[in-house]
Amino acid sequence: MTQRFDTILKSGTIVNQDGEGVGDIGIRDGRIAAIGALGQASAGEVVDCTGLHLLPGVIDTQVHFREPGLTHKEDLESGSLSAVMGGVTAVFEMPNTNPLTVTADALADKVRRGQHRMHCDFAFFIGGTRDNVAELPEIERMRGCAGVKVFIGSSTGSLLVEDDEGLRQILAVIQRRAAFHAEDEYRLNARKDLRIEGDPRSHPVWRDEIAALTATQRLVKLAREAGKRIHVLHVSTRDEIEFLRDHKDVATCEVTPHHLTLAAPECYERLGTRAQMNPPVRDGAHRDGLWRGIAQGIVDVIGSDHAPHTLEEKAKSYPASPSGMTGVQTVVPLMLDHVNAGKLSLARFVDLTSAGPARIYDIASKGRIAAGYDADITVVDLKRSETITNAWTASRVGWTPYDGLRVTGWPVGTIVRGRRVMWQGELVTPAIGEPVRFLETLKA
Repeated sequence: MTQRFDTILKSGTIVNQDGEGVGDIGIRDGRIAAIGALGQASAGEVVDCTGLHLLPGVIDTQVHFREPGLTHKEDLESGSLSAVMGGVTAVFEMPNTNPLTVTADALADKVRRGQHRMHCDFAFFIGGTRDNVAELPEIERMRGCAGVKVFIGSSTGSLLVEDDEGLRQILAVIQRRAAFHAEDEYRLNARKDLRIEGDPRSHPVWRDEIAALTATQRLVKLAREAGKRIHVLHVSTRDEIEFLRDHKDVATCEVTPHHLTLAAPECYERLGTRAQMNPPVRDGAHRDGLWRGIAQGIVDVIGSDHAPHTLEEKAKSYPASPSGMTGVQTVVPLMLDHVNAGKLSLARFVDLTSAGPARIYDIASKGRIAAGYDADITVVDLKRSETITNAWTASRVGWTPYDGLRVTGWPVGTIVRGRRVMWQGELVTPAIGEPVRFLETLKA
């Protein structure tokens, strides 16, 4: 009897547990139904993928889409459009919105807003604060919750939990892996006079490597005391990489494309405050340290930390200028360019953007090209050379720090649960985003 599928992706180079090899993928009811030579099968749609690589769908586990409250910069629709135009099939969004995502009602509201309005699948972090500790065990198990996110530094109001006792209270009650922005607030406050008016080159001087390392060391100590799992976001220093190497039993970590691609002081001299991020882009020695962390397997995931601000906001004189840049749309082309430059293998790219997120967050049915898994596939042309431009950027703010950068390796298709959402630079399917499911909360 002839096999029948909804869609067959024909003759692409599949990257999965078998390595790389040319084959077909049969998709039925939004899931991968078969992999191999499917020349005798039939399908409603057959997509010729000759010369293209079929990767497990890229999962960006750190984005800021600004909704609710700051939608002049971004919203869930525009941010997720930027994601799928860049080959990203799922995102985890952060809680520093207005109002803050720190209650069950606020989280449920975000899930409602995202359902079939976001172009990719999604999950939302709940912000851990001193005020919502008692509720966190229930909220972290809600539908669409990626887990708890805590800001040790670089936040305001109740989202900032800078002291060990506050962190202990949060770690004591949660069960899932929690994500942390690790910069030591006490050191940041003590060094504010090192900021130079109008000179963003002073940003990494103020927010130095010791502020990052100190916070990460404190976190690991507290996690070990509590017997809990932690995830250190946007690691920016070689010192943290060397420290985390010896604490992988409790701590996973993330690096970002901007920390891997840009370097001080050149980026500040060229881009000004558009290169301003927290934690900062640092010098080439720290960038080399992050690449060593990738080569040694210490780094678990790559996240974009997509954090858009308008050009008008970024044009304010430092330090009045806000920290943040766009990034979700450029993860795939930037990192594929690094693949082509020999900085990492394609298999390692997949591990950092698909298998890694699935592994550390216990994502259900995503992160692999395997039978029974969601048919989330990032289709790329490894040989295609393109120039990243502001005009290509789908984010509401309309700019990228990589405007004018020529890269080799380009996303040509974004398939979410079997549906072609983006193909050859065009949005071809209306918004179909659904909450990501997690193994620890399948009843939710």
